[in-house]
Amino acid sequence: MAGGVHSQPEIQIQVHSRKGGNSVYPVEPATTTTASSGGPAFYREIKHFKKWFPWLIPSFVIVNVVTFLVTMYVNNCPHNSVSCYAGFLGRFSFQPFSENPLLGPSSTTLEKMGALDVNKVVREHQGWRLITCMWLHGGVFHLLANMLSLLVIGIRLEREFGFVRIGVLYIIAGLGGSLFSALFIKSNISVGASGALFGLLGSMLSELIINWTIYANKIAVLVTLVVIIIINLAVGLLPHVDNFAHIGGFVSGFLLGFVFLIRPQFGWVSQRYASRAYSTLAKPKFKMYQMVLWVVSLILLIIGFTSGLVMLFRGVDLNAHCSWCHYMSCLPTSRWSCNTEPVSCMSEQTSNQLTLTCSNSNKTRTYSLSNPSTSKIQGLCTQLCR
Repeated sequence: MAGGVHSQPEIQIQVHSRKGGNSVYPVEPATTTTASSGGPAFYREIKHFKKWFPWLIPSFVIVNVVTFLVTMYVNNCPHNSVSCYAGFLGRFSFQPFSENPLLGPSSTTLEKMGALDVNKVVREHQGWRLITCMWLHGGVFHLLANMLSLLVIGIRLEREFGFVRIGVLYIIAGLGGSLFSALFIKSNISVGASGALFGLLGSMLSELIINWTIYANKIAVLVTLVVIIIINLAVGLLPHVDNFAHIGGFVSGFLLGFVFLIRPQFGWVSQRYASRAYSTLAKPKFKMYQMVLWVVSLILLIIGFTSGLVMLFRGVDLNAHCSWCHYMSCLPTSRWSCNTEPVSCMSEQTSNQLTLTCSNSNKTRTYSLSNPSTSKIQGLCTQLCR
């Protein structure tokens, strides 16, 4: 260069199109020689904006599907119920629609497989149910809605931020959803990956806020988030699906997004990858508002999880402070009941006939059965009392 003045190597800012909007991210030259000689310059993504290969989220989907198949195998509707939906599926057939409109197993089976049951968590020290319930689903409709949303949202996030951060965020958000659910639902069971899924949705929103400048189409991202949230909230009004877990997972994920998904400023990235000889005034890695959000979110997460666990094991019931909140979890209709409390029946076997009387409602029904198994009697009792 004339006069011995050297220009600072430039970190290129490129536009990368991705679903839900465009983002911009910096890349550095792989070689500077070809660029200075007029030849083609080759660029590689710098580590702070590296694109990851998504494998963890598809693995989560496979685990959820396999778990549902195992649950239906254990349910064995033909053996435990008089009538089943889609009986041609054999032991994988579904409970009657009046019992489970999601096309899935019975409440008894879900509880056996690890559904969230607060009494068992607190009194029988089965804390593992706070985690296992997020891998179970109430039925086919519930499973499809969650897994399709998980693929759309989770793969995008894993590509951008890697499997470690997204995997940890998914599990913690799911735990947050289970914990919040346990503070409201004391007698009913709860299942679903929706808490963790809503955690990813919440993290997308906080990532949009904390990394605002990298998006070229913010409205499209917001519309996508709103549509998915509405669909999942609507499904949450059916039995065996827990909207309290949705809310808890969303809030947890929203705060976790500020902690895990923060990105450095482009100015700091450009300075870091430029030659030291050309460095000028040092630029901060993060803006002040990013650091404030990071600190506040971390504090709120610690306080929230700590106080939630304390209230859970002290037996606090938040329904006592909100008499209508239970409708957010299940909306009863003439087609199904939201009552999943344990039921009991009086049984009487005479010759080839079994007579059951529901202790909860005094309903009575006679079945043409000889020597039915205990599990079948329990299944018939559940149908009768529901």
